[in-house]
Amino acid sequence: MEQQLSPGVRRYVEKANELSARRKEFRAQVRALKFDTIAVHGMYGVEEAFSEGQGGIIEPLFPSTSQAYRDSDEMEAGLGYLIPTWCYSRIHNPTVFYLEETLALLEAYGCADDASGLATASGMAAIKQTVEPLLAVTGKAGEQVNFVSAAQVYGGTFQLFNLRMRERGAQVRWVTEPWDIEAWRKLVDDDTRFLYGEMPSNPQQACFDIKAIADLAHSHGIPFIVDATIATPALMRPLQHGADVVVHSLTKTIGTGGFTIGGALIARHALTSRHLSDEAKADYATWLKLWPFRDSGPCMSAHSAFFLLNELRTLRIKVERMSANTMEVARYLAAHPKVEEVDYLGLPSHPLHPCASRYMRMVDSDEPTFGHLMSFIIKGSAADTRRFFDALQRIYRATDLGRIKSVATIPAISTHSQQGEEGRKLAGIPPTMVRLCVGAEHPADVIADLEQALAKI
Repeated sequence: MEQQLSPGVRRYVEKANELSARRKEFRAQVRALKFDTIAVHGMYGVEEAFSEGQGGIIEPLFPSTSQAYRDSDEMEAGLGYLIPTWCYSRIHNPTVFYLEETLALLEAYGCADDASGLATASGMAAIKQTVEPLLAVTGKAGEQVNFVSAAQVYGGTFQLFNLRMRERGAQVRWVTEPWDIEAWRKLVDDDTRFLYGEMPSNPQQACFDIKAIADLAHSHGIPFIVDATIATPALMRPLQHGADVVVHSLTKTIGTGGFTIGGALIARHALTSRHLSDEAKADYATWLKLWPFRDSGPCMSAHSAFFLLNELRTLRIKVERMSANTMEVARYLAAHPKVEEVDYLGLPSHPLHPCASRYMRMVDSDEPTFGHLMSFIIKGSAADTRRFFDALQRIYRATDLGRIKSVATIPAISTHSQQGEEGRKLAGIPPTMVRLCVGAEHPADVIADLEQALAKI
């Protein structure tokens, strides 16, 4: 039965529909722009600047926790989801909206299908928000809810899947060689809810055929989710190749300055899932925002969104510079006698280089480009690795990555310590591995620091 609206509420709905139509038209114009232009401007155009930002050329920061309404009719329309609203910043916020729209436009760049975004308080919150609704129990007799994931994922993701999802009755099935499509195929059954992969993976540089895995997922009526934190949309846009959802820790490569923590998920419209309702599949990110996200509260602060919006404006430039620096450093390490092995997809000797070259390409140039993340194995013991690590002078020792400054860590004692020796062995993380994220310094200075530290072992 159609909802009966009072004349006052109806007026607000009609006004909101006019605004939404103008915004939809403007969004179509923005989608036609080049990548860098979208990154710089997003959905904040001149008209928006004068109507929402008093003429300011940068998106305004809205630090208020809540929105005031003109009268009871507008409040009723807003809280009933009849008009766009940001009633409470736990659900939505104007500054966060600008970030979500920009991310969605960048991830859908060059893609036939449109997408929507949802910003979260952290990358882990984005992953958890994405997967939880897909794992809901249907009550079918003998149901054994499961999902299939590459084993080469961030340590926090491994813990979420291996422990927290198991606690709620969902089994993770690990693919130890995600570049082998048959390794995925044999783990999928009628109770599988989604496939998940991280590309390139942190820290092992795993890589896989996105299109082939997306096709496999869709043949079973389930979605494929890709964590593209390291690549960012500057190097890879999985939605173009059939993925359904892209997740990011915005704390990392997109937030190179290191000022704030944040995450995001960007979901294709008409997402593939035989387990979700039609409403949820039509616009998964927006559905999450209005319902599960609203109730669980992993919201991003307006201040974080403001910082990240301004980081996004120069995304391609930074990724291009950091990638070039990393390639130079990787070549140096690959030739060093105290380094046993270098994992960097940009090296032609890497077995996954052809796969990475197919998917990781600098936007609007089509040049194979491989990002800022690499790892390498010290030729020696765990003690030798610590001795080298402790001798670094210019490169920061931290668990962070994707910074404008170069940062290194030993994953076995930091990012992947909680998953235990068996879990690290499954993911291919020995105690002699060093993860290095090369920043925007001159590569000669990064190499000099590595040289003096390697001389200590």
